[in-house]
Amino acid sequence: MPQRSLSHLSSAVAAIALALATLPVHAAPDAAALAPQLRGSLDKFYPQIEAIYKDIHANPELGFQETRTAAKLASEMRALGFEVTEHVGKTGVVALLKNGAGPTVLVRTELDALPMEEKTGLPYASKAKAVSNGRETFVAHSCGHDIHMAAWLATARLLVERKSQWQGTLMFIAQPAEELVDGAKSMLADGLFTRFPKPDVAFALHTSPAPYGQVFFNTGAMTSNSDGMEITFKGRGGHGSAPDKTIDPIAIAAHFINDVQTVVSREKDPMEFGVVTVGAIQGGTVGNIIPDSVTLRGTIRSYKPDVRTKLLEGVRRTANAAAAMAGAPAPDVTLTEGGAAVINNADVVARTEVALKAGLGAANVVRVPPITASEDFSDYLNQGVPGMFFFVGVSDPKVVAASMQPGGKPLPFNHSPFFAPVPEPSIKTGAEAMSLAVLTVLGK
Repeated sequence: MPQRSLSHLSSAVAAIALALATLPVHAAPDAAALAPQLRGSLDKFYPQIEAIYKDIHANPELGFQETRTAAKLASEMRALGFEVTEHVGKTGVVALLKNGAGPTVLVRTELDALPMEEKTGLPYASKAKAVSNGRETFVAHSCGHDIHMAAWLATARLLVERKSQWQGTLMFIAQPAEELVDGAKSMLADGLFTRFPKPDVAFALHTSPAPYGQVFFNTGAMTSNSDGMEITFKGRGGHGSAPDKTIDPIAIAAHFINDVQTVVSREKDPMEFGVVTVGAIQGGTVGNIIPDSVTLRGTIRSYKPDVRTKLLEGVRRTANAAAAMAGAPAPDVTLTEGGAAVINNADVVARTEVALKAGLGAANVVRVPPITASEDFSDYLNQGVPGMFFFVGVSDPKVVAASMQPGGKPLPFNHSPFFAPVPEPSIKTGAEAMSLAVLTVLGK
């Protein structure tokens, strides 16, 4: 894995360098002059965008089930004059708008929601349900993908209104199943960069429970590597009153859950990021029966390839050792490669940062360290496409400030049932920032 990962990374870096070297030079927009124009346009059509946002929020769909959501976005993009193709990578949408010779810029949004109950109490809160992993579950846009879609649509409209100010091709894609870390792969496997133009630059944004009106970014790593683990410990079932007649897989699993953390605390360089989390454990039926197997599921996060390798090897070794210590059969260990870290291209970031600071104000455009969550936007960048992934604040600044005071109420984060972005400033900032970013590449 490490050699394959490093070789792939080197090839991607070389391809990106070539792409940037051959990219036509377009004039950077006068962002300070353009930003008020963007805001004026947004104010006029924003009520339509908010209505779409609330509809999507109230009717969320899980990964690869986003048929209603995809159809709605496709219809809106056709109305703007885009050439739209649906069902790319199962439920994905590709919308193209050619406006003369020039680069192709990809702008991505996500379609899917999460299998969880919303508890915000908003008048447009989701009450939707769907089937996930064979079980009925509530569904909610608790990660902010509905904000992303609204900003994506608003950006498309802003750029269509300003066709005289740019030239090239807009490639707006609506991707399924980001939460499954499989949607980007699905679209690429379905010919995203062969049936359609391969972009010269790619952009995507994400919500953050930070003050609205602000944008956050980094050069280099912006998110973490993500790997999944599923481990089934095998034992010998029996009566809870006679554990000596059994091999207790629950005890084995408990040892593993504790011991695997020493891989993080004692084997990994303490200066490097790495996390191993067990998020689910299933085993047994009632209190007086020792089951014959227990299954754990979890996630492994890192930034660097060597740390990723150490964690993966450590998880497998610790699982086998926990079973061996109990005299149990070797466990079934499945480690699934998820999303790679999103690496922002330095040249793209440098150009975009200048435009964002001029348009939004320097104090509202902030460099931050990489986050520990993961994103499959990296799959597009790893095809040799330079790009930038940035965050948009979605919370009331006063509420954020209060949460940071001693004893302050914690701020609901993404994936919280109480996560509730403030729509208007969040969507408007996202659309303005994304429009400025695109125009750094396509602007006349």
